Amino acid sequence: MSKTLLNVYLAEDDSDDRLFFSDALREIPIPSRIFEYNNGVDLMSDLTSGTNEEPDVIFLDLKMPMMDGFECLADIRDLAKYVNTPVIIYSTSYHPKEIDRLKEMGASLYLQKPSSYNQLKTLLHKCLRYVNSSERIKVEPEFVISI
Repeated sequence: MSKTLLNVYLAEDDSDDRLFFSDALREIPIPSRIFEYNNGVDLMSDLTSGTNEEPDVIFLDLKMPMMDGFECLADIRDLAKYVNTPVIIYSTSYHPKEIDRLKEMGASLYLQKPSSYNQLKTLLHKCLRYVNSSERIKVEPEFVISI
């Protein structure tokens, strides 16, 4: 069942990347609201406190201070409430061993940060169509989303 407005959580320490992401998100034809965090500690604090609306999808940067994406993903998957929430890794790096580990840890998709704004819009649209699809449970997409 598709939602009319998706709650998108983004944990990303780079303010330019957060701006790039949120601008691109506003331009795709899937209505969403973004909640931004500059580290995993703040994200986890909000997830455990329940002060914001529940996320429909969480995008995690891997290389963040205080709590990196690996630690954050492990903590998210340890919370029964979020065991089925899609978590998409959003990173500049591309290391097959890391990607395999993330998949084993329960990441839903791996999105390598693209170099252009239009590519980012295309990839975010692809990710959110997957998240908002009633077929998500039945069809496993490619784990790595790229152009």
